[in-house]
Amino acid sequence: MNAAVAAVIRNSIGEVLFTVRKHNPASGKLDLPGGFVDLGETAEKAIVREIYEELNLKINKMEFIGTFTNKYVYGEIEYQTLDLVFNCSVESFQELQVADDVSGYVFRDPKTVQAEEIGLESIREIVAFIATEQ
Repeated sequence: MNAAVAAVIRNSIGEVLFTVRKHNPASGKLDLPGGFVDLGETAEKAIVREIYEELNLKINKMEFIGTFTNKYVYGEIEYQTLDLVFNCSVESFQELQVADDVSGYVFRDPKTVQAEEIGLESIREIVAFIATEQ
């Protein structure tokens, strides 16, 4: 099983920062920022690295939410992942710009996001979970 991280980052009015997937699986669908944990890397270091690589943002605070399982199909191979999810805050959104495997971003109230807008099953579960926590 592979480890992955996902960040729940909210703006000042409580909307969640969603990324738009650039590549398959689920190209063009909504996602939460994050990615795979590298060998020898902690989940905390991975989330800081991924958020900087994807969005040019610096995390200044994080709190562990929980874990969710996922099946991630890439190149016709199915990988089992354990997604470690964190509530994160950032210093500022002023430097926000997409890069890496992200083609765009949007701030949305998670209660208004439909399951079919989200590309990965674990992210659907995470969004449903955080929508009930507000």
